Amino acid sequence: MLRLLSKSHSFRKPSSSSSFSSSYSQTHICNSIGSTSISPNPSASPIEHSNSPKSTHIINGYPHIQLLGRKFCSLGSQIGSRRLFSSGYCLNCVNLRANGFLRAQSVVAETRSFCSESDRESIQYDVVIVGAGPAGLSAAIRLKQLCREKDVDLSVCVVEKGAEVGAHVISGNVFEPRALNELLPQWKEEESPITVPVTSDKFWFLTKDRAFSLPSPFSNKGNYVISLSQLVRWMGVKAEELGVEIYPGFAASEILYDANDTVIGIGTNDMGVAKDGSKKENFQHSYAGRVTLLAEGCRGSLSEQIMKKYNLREKGDAQHQTYALGIKEVWEIDEGKHDPGAVLHTLGWPLDQKTYGGSFLYHMKDRQISIGFVVALNYHNPFLNPYEEFQKFKHHPAIKPLLEGGTVLQYGARTLNEGGFQSIPYPVFPGGAVIGCSAGFLNVPKIKGTHTAMKSGMLAAEATLSVLHEGSNMEKYWNALRSSWIWEELYKSRNFRPAFEYGLIPGLAISALEHYIMKGRAPLTLKHGKPDHKATNAAWFHSPIQYPKPDGVLSFDIPTSLHRSNTNHEHDQPAHLRLRDPKIPELVNLPEYSGPESRYCPARVYEYIPDEKGQMKLQINAQNCLHCKACDIKDPRQNIQWTAPEGGGGPGYSIM
Repeated sequence: MLRLLSKSHSFRKPSSSSSFSSSYSQTHICNSIGSTSISPNPSASPIEHSNSPKSTHIINGYPHIQLLGRKFCSLGSQIGSRRLFSSGYCLNCVNLRANGFLRAQSVVAETRSFCSESDRESIQYDVVIVGAGPAGLSAAIRLKQLCREKDVDLSVCVVEKGAEVGAHVISGNVFEPRALNELLPQWKEEESPITVPVTSDKFWFLTKDRAFSLPSPFSNKGNYVISLSQLVRWMGVKAEELGVEIYPGFAASEILYDANDTVIGIGTNDMGVAKDGSKKENFQHSYAGRVTLLAEGCRGSLSEQIMKKYNLREKGDAQHQTYALGIKEVWEIDEGKHDPGAVLHTLGWPLDQKTYGGSFLYHMKDRQISIGFVVALNYHNPFLNPYEEFQKFKHHPAIKPLLEGGTVLQYGARTLNEGGFQSIPYPVFPGGAVIGCSAGFLNVPKIKGTHTAMKSGMLAAEATLSVLHEGSNMEKYWNALRSSWIWEELYKSRNFRPAFEYGLIPGLAISALEHYIMKGRAPLTLKHGKPDHKATNAAWFHSPIQYPKPDGVLSFDIPTSLHRSNTNHEHDQPAHLRLRDPKIPELVNLPEYSGPESRYCPARVYEYIPDEKGQMKLQINAQNCLHCKACDIKDPRQNIQWTAPEGGGGPGYSIM
């Protein structure tokens, strides 16, 4: 049930406190999504709406409906044109994306509690989950399943910054169904988007002109080639069927604390501030939860704040996290070249032997393939450009013939955790827990993290029910995690990634010894090297890399690729990419590292351009941002801070 907080319930930021007003007014919950629009699908069927008085108008290419003098924007998922949330509120489809997916809306036909200018609307739940990815939705589903089993009524909401469920979800993805088998055992009978079993599993070492076959260490028998963005959409349906309330288009931007520094919920981004700081006719939300679960994905901004505030890495005796940047395209290829279920991974060219990374190529259904390139962000050469390395890779003689005659359907990028067992923080904080890739459970030698993220969400859900129903504490989640198959998996694979600190060939030798002979039983645990931002060498140690120009057939420039990501941000909002010291780019990054942010960003967010005096200055094109978080990780001085933009902005993935 939705509950309105009383005036006496106080939320505060770390440095200040404020209480919520009990005044009431009509709800106004819509804002213009952006100036760069995506046209609606002209072939889509008309959308059925309620018989309430309404008028239709267009915002950013989407039809919006005004009911009873109030505007409503997206709160729901992509399910049907009219249904009920668990709270009993009516759900109406009112938006249509260009890719044909429906964006549904929750229309709450009642007045809500509103506050003064310094306050915000607040909504009370038993459990608030940030992020509608595999971990967050698994937690929500499992929690509602347990509620039914134990006849307990708990309200659960999931807040998602993407414009719709799955819009910000991107992964390879060869999916291991182990956690899904536990969560939804009947998934094969329930029209899930998991339909392409792995049929072959190859591993190549590439030189510039040749491909050498190696034994495949990935053990993909019984796994499936999927689109993770499609999987989480389906999981969103399952969650809502159980009574979970999902709110896409709302970006969690701050943690709320009580007077004892216990987390009591999250606040969404201030959608009432224009780029120049003036007020707009929008508002902020607060979602109060007795338990808050952070499932933001890799390098979650709130999760990072929580880990620093409560010293969770130190408490868990964890090393720093290490990361990689994954860049991906989905192609449609000729029928004669398509081999559904075929899986290929490569190491070697075009990367040098000191840089860890490689490629993946998975044959999906409908003549589609996922092709991508992953580069560890502890690379040394500041002139290395991960995007250009990917474009170069597609011209390899063993890859090029497959792509020729094909068409790119979608493009995207995202960072991923590679720290593994050594980097797992203590995941519990006062008032909640960190789950999924926000904590970092990716199994590097498997190149898989979805199943572990899902399982962590399920374990957190079980601990949460114990807290709310039995008076236990969230320490139960930590104990369950260490007793689970997640812990066993990551412990056995713990030495794989740090082995490559010594270079490609030593890394292959050590990892082969670990995998085939020691089988995770080595008497020592290798440590990671420097944090990724400290690994970048000064520019004078390296020569600039001359990358070939894109041919527009196999390789493309960034603006072309960015268009395929459906990325869009409202221009009239404060910048979400912030410099802690605005002088660092010109005084340090450019002269010492030759401006690496202009190369590690896969969306050309950062550019050095001459000012009126001819001096090079950093320009931030925040509207291009893919939310990959590479800048937050790789900047040599940690000067760039990624914060959540207005909800609904960012990429619009549908098949990634």
